[in-house]
Amino acid sequence: MSQALEGIVVVDLTREFYASLAGALLGDFGATVIRVEDLADPHEVDHDRNGMHPPERWNSLDELAHRNKQSLAVDLDQAEGREILSKLVEGADVFLTDLPSATLDEKGWSYEGLCERKSDIVLARGSGFGPRGPDRDLLALDELAAARTGAMPTLPEPGQPPVYSGVGQMQTSVMLALGIMLALHHRDECGEGQVVDASLFGGNMYSQSLDLQAYLAIRDDRFLEPLSRLDSGNPMSGPMYPSDDGRWVTLAMPDTDKYWPSFAEVVGLEADDPRFDSHEKRCGENRLLMMQVLDERFRTKPGSHWKRELDARQLPADVIETYDYPASDSNAAANRYILDLEHPTHGAIQSLGFPIHMSEGTARLRRMAPCVGQHGAEILQERLGYEDDRILELEAEGILGAGSRS
Repeated sequence: MSQALEGIVVVDLTREFYASLAGALLGDFGATVIRVEDLADPHEVDHDRNGMHPPERWNSLDELAHRNKQSLAVDLDQAEGREILSKLVEGADVFLTDLPSATLDEKGWSYEGLCERKSDIVLARGSGFGPRGPDRDLLALDELAAARTGAMPTLPEPGQPPVYSGVGQMQTSVMLALGIMLALHHRDECGEGQVVDASLFGGNMYSQSLDLQAYLAIRDDRFLEPLSRLDSGNPMSGPMYPSDDGRWVTLAMPDTDKYWPSFAEVVGLEADDPRFDSHEKRCGENRLLMMQVLDERFRTKPGSHWKRELDARQLPADVIETYDYPASDSNAAANRYILDLEHPTHGAIQSLGFPIHMSEGTARLRRMAPCVGQHGAEILQERLGYEDDRILELEAEGILGAGSRS
């Protein structure tokens, strides 16, 4: 079965996880993604910069960000290394990068420079703060972008430091992949390439769109201040209540009149309790009292009890799970959100699967993340017509990564 992006060629010169992941998403749907790894670049992405995480037996982030890619390792400080990249661009549809605009200009990889090689190329860039304005050249680091969005102070308890959740990277990855698709569609219609930019700043803002959009509408500063767990306008929508085994129950019932009779039965309250017998009382004059009552009630039974009772009445509530849950969830496996894989070196592993499903041309795993430079000889032979002798010379000169024949 053909895939949606079969025939599309992407040259991937990325260094950060979020931008590399956009290339993997395109590869999932059939694009040929050639990852160019610069032998002259000292930049090494350290996935455990603070030393706070246990060591992994395999590089899980690389396995996700570089699946369905080929790897070519070249020295881009060398003229011939840059020429190899330029020749790849001539046969590509997309040049994907997260390098600063100033670096692209300096290396001749600006949009104008790329168009000299391929007039309808799509230059897709993952940035920190967007292509315009005074911050356009700031470092593209997720922590910095998240700090600037206003979202971080809304996450902790009062008196605690802001919390960095890291959710903005996935939003930016998907937006970058979507922008590439829109640019390719535009090119098919008009014959024109263009520049696509998706920023970590924008991704972090959209990851908090519920709160941020509400703030923009009503300018209520409470959206920018740390909130107590019990500081909510609706005791039945938003707050989390601890059960007696330490698990937390989260509720999502904004229309309390609709759910109140069944919910009252679950938590052992009378539906006509005069303290809580209207939406106005539950969310207004007796709001704090109701939250205190619910806090006490949920503490009396384990999370499994509350999940069973809430599910039986089809109430929009659930028990908050740990990472163990999706890793073994049959629903996650059935939808291929989690993949069980056989790694050639590490044996049986699990990895995140595909967030998008299509009835035709569905995503599939054609190859796992490559070793650095693994496909160099293959790429130079099949795409650029290099002979074996020349490839061996490039390897000997250090322009081409020696791993190209592994």
